[in-house]
Amino acid sequence: QVQLVESGGGSVQAGGSLRLSCTASGRTINGYNMGWFRQAPGKEREFVAADDWSGGRTVYGDSVKGRFTISRDNSKNTMYLQMSNLKPEDTAVYYCAIGGFGTPYGAWGQGTQVTVSS
Repeated sequence: QVQLVESGGGSVQAGGSLRLSCTASGRTINGYNMGWFRQAPGKEREFVAADDWSGGRTVYGDSVKGRFTISRDNSKNTMYLQMSNLKPEDTAVYYCAIGGFGTPYGAWGQGTQVTVSS
């Protein structure tokens, strides 16, 4: 049974950058599609980005296109989300999950808080 743990969140000023990590244990992420979501207070969970297992396809939510980059290092069993030019509206708890591209998302991590101040 896979477990996902997010890390790398924190507080930054607008225009800054952060890199989130999602490390898996119990199963290799190689061969599995994965994705990032976020949820701000009082709002529904929002899709951020997804990466297919082969690395051939990545998709991004409209609000983060051109600013965020999803990647993975299968040797470290870790997926990343590089976030640049952060805006206050990016403030949320960020979650990673296995799934995407037609596969239901599951094995959600506990989330990591990102706070962007203006």
